[in-house]
Amino acid sequence: MQEINYIKHLKEVFIQFSKDNRLNPTHISLYIALFQIWNKNRFPVEFYVIRDEVMSFSKIGSKTTYHRCIRDLSNWCYLLYSPSYNPYKGSKIKMHKFGTSSGQVVDSYRPIYGQALVSNININKQKENIYKLDQPKNEIEVIDFFKKENWPIIEAKKFYNHYLGIGWRVGGKTKIVNWHATANNWMLKAEEIKNTLKTNNRHTHNLDNLKVVKYKNYNEPL
Repeated sequence: MQEINYIKHLKEVFIQFSKDNRLNPTHISLYIALFQIWNKNRFPVEFYVIRDEVMSFSKIGSKTTYHRCIRDLSNWCYLLYSPSYNPYKGSKIKMHKFGTSSGQVVDSYRPIYGQALVSNININKQKENIYKLDQPKNEIEVIDFFKKENWPIIEAKKFYNHYLGIGWRVGGKTKIVNWHATANNWMLKAEEIKNTLKTNNRHTHNLDNLKVVKYKNYNEPL
């Protein structure tokens, strides 16, 4: 379970929704359904969902629409979607965090129905600065952010140079809404690539052990 500020997260997400012209009502309905499932499970780092349940919860009637929208949300860095293609296991979801720089709103008491409680704060008196997150100011800001998240500095430089070269757009086409979330996605994919290379190297090593000399001299004593 991770520390999520319920109010700040939703507030920041809705701000991003208002600026993101790519979204339609189905995207938002699907996100809210996934957020509520995340909330009821006490905000784990990742969780699994069953497609039919999420479709029912978000009032989406078409499987094609569901898959398109959840992939859009993943590509646009609102979450990370890893399909399992296993109806018994479900697909893995990792929700990106928004507006959670300080404070914990979820109460330590867990109600029967898993409803997250919020502290009694006069929100009208709170004044928060809304930062523009479509792109960082410079490379130093990216490095500082990666240091804060305990990510390698070399990845910060690779991330900055990559997106600087394509105009801070995902795939060179879609404008980034929140570069923090994009950086999070970058590191998740980097970790997946690293694990894949380790697996491939172990497999190659095992194959090398099975190789024999093609021209063996059978006259040599054993």
